[in-house]
Amino acid sequence: MDAKASDISIKEGLYLRQNYFDKTKRIVIKVGSAVLTNEDGIDARIIENIARELSFLKNSGREVILVSSGAVAAGKRKITIPDTVEIGLDEKQALAAIGQPSLMHSYESAFAKLGQTVAQVLLTHSDLADRQRYLRVRNTILALFRFDTIPILNENDTVAVDELRFGDNDTLAALIANLIEADMFICLTDVVGLYTANPQTDPNARPVYTVSAVSEEIEAMAGNVKSALGTGGMQSKIRAAKMVSSGGGSSFIGPGREKTILQQLFSGEMIGTFFLPAPDKIKPRKQWIAHVLQPKGILVLDRGASAAILDRGCSLLPSGILEVRGEFGIGDAVHCRDREGNTFAVGLVNYSSSDVDLIKQHQTHEISTLLGNKDYDEIIHRDNLVLL
Repeated sequence: MDAKASDISIKEGLYLRQNYFDKTKRIVIKVGSAVLTNEDGIDARIIENIARELSFLKNSGREVILVSSGAVAAGKRKITIPDTVEIGLDEKQALAAIGQPSLMHSYESAFAKLGQTVAQVLLTHSDLADRQRYLRVRNTILALFRFDTIPILNENDTVAVDELRFGDNDTLAALIANLIEADMFICLTDVVGLYTANPQTDPNARPVYTVSAVSEEIEAMAGNVKSALGTGGMQSKIRAAKMVSSGGGSSFIGPGREKTILQQLFSGEMIGTFFLPAPDKIKPRKQWIAHVLQPKGILVLDRGASAAILDRGCSLLPSGILEVRGEFGIGDAVHCRDREGNTFAVGLVNYSSSDVDLIKQHQTHEISTLLGNKDYDEIIHRDNLVLL
């Protein structure tokens, strides 16, 4: 392995993997369309194999969640679409509505042969963006675990609109992993893992087996992987692994069409790419702020305010704000950006965009005079502020 790609040797990586696998009790497994589908639609043999592999993990005493793509592909298989019909958002949502029951029936039948009960959970981004509903989703999933059931999650494609979408199921799976404090996120895809270069063009390309931290170099390696990936692509999988790492979980990206992939993985075979958890875990509520909420605006800060937040973990006061961009209300998430254009934090604001614009570059004791009242000294309290 290229020393620049990771400071972990293969031998050390194998030891670390096995150590994490032995301790793992709660797992989120994501399977993408590139694994589930063939030219005829959903591949029944893959569904049956996934059921066997997840049942293997569950029977070893672990709690398992499956995040599955494939509803649109299943819908395409059930109807004939004329060549003259352009497939847009409406058509994709209709196909998802047609295919979702078929996809779930395939899973239910495959798991039933193994004596395993499954449950369907369909989510939109708004289900997680609302804090009470976010916690309700968590409680429902934990209840399903108590009922000895494997939850199967998917984005509710039929009703989701662009501004309320997760973007891809890699992101959804990572958010769910952090939501339920999973020990591990496993992403099964149609590639074998990361490489130091494009293995199709560079004879010196070598696999990256273990990643200690998702650096810019690691993110750049995602461009080395050529595949028939669906919505997300390898870069979204790397971002998902980084998200899970910040929540204290490990991640794995590997070949989903391998018949015994999970058994090989948990038996210690060196396959795919494994990502270690970050040494400093972000608290659950701050994970929600950082990863779930969609920022509504941007606050451009001066150097003093930027340094106070980055170096000393301070709250954001109005005096340090140079510019307000976008429209937001009280409690919305906004990005904090330095004068050079670098976004370095996200937080929940105590004032609306119009009020922040009035009090920016003023001292806290001037807020009452400028606004007629003062509910808070801080624009963003440090308890609601997360470094990115």
